[in-house]
Amino acid sequence: MTRVVSGAVLGAIVLSIVWFAPPVASLVLSAIVLVLATREIADLARASGMNVNPWLSAAGGLTTLLALGAQSFAGDVGSAVVPVVLMAQLVAVLGAAVAAWQPGARDALATASTMLFPSWYVGVPLGALVSIRAVEGAAPLLLLILTVVVSDTAQYYTGRLAGRRPLAPAISPKKTIEGALGGVVFGTLVFAMVGAWWLARVPPMLRVIVGLAIVLAGITGDLFESMLKRSAGVKDSSSIIPGHGGVLDRIDALLFAAPVYYIALLLS
Repeated sequence: MTRVVSGAVLGAIVLSIVWFAPPVASLVLSAIVLVLATREIADLARASGMNVNPWLSAAGGLTTLLALGAQSFAGDVGSAVVPVVLMAQLVAVLGAAVAAWQPGARDALATASTMLFPSWYVGVPLGALVSIRAVEGAAPLLLLILTVVVSDTAQYYTGRLAGRRPLAPAISPKKTIEGALGGVVFGTLVFAMVGAWWLARVPPMLRVIVGLAIVLAGITGDLFESMLKRSAGVKDSSSIIPGHGGVLDRIDALLFAAPVYYIALLLS
């Protein structure tokens, strides 16, 4: 019951912000999510034996998010800002890693890489979501979220009903090939069918292809985050969301699906 209630509350909040609030509200929500997710990544890094400054990582991720968002809100001026901001971020974060290094430490490469990791793993996908909301509107963004949610739900119930063969036993023993197939079928169908209203400019066959690509990317994102947790020896990325675990546990599929969808929209 806790899982259902917290899921419903989260869904209502996201739906209200995406559908009713102005695009800048999606940027604010994404920034909050990024900071929380970066804290979880830092905790996973510590559990793996690395000492990472979460605030520095969050600052790097926020610059990525804001730089990508600037393209949507500031047009050509924003596009010119993006490479400047990203290069400045690279120098600042890696420079801070140099300043924080302790003599005798042998994890400099891993620590520096982890400090930049949230910028690309979380900042780029969330920036893509902000751009989709600002440029394409609320409906196409909700179509992506709906597709990922339906695919996740279908994977869970199909796996429970018919799951026999493990999908990736070394990473996530409970996930099955049958569950993944259920997620692929239902997620792709939802994208293709609902997209007839919310993404009408894309031809039906292309919607099927894009929907399939989104779902497969989402499944890969889910497995990737499971790999991070298994490597760190933890079950959930945190316990911030009752019944669901952490922020990363909720957005892992979306983080891989969003860039795929963003590129598809650019090319369509």
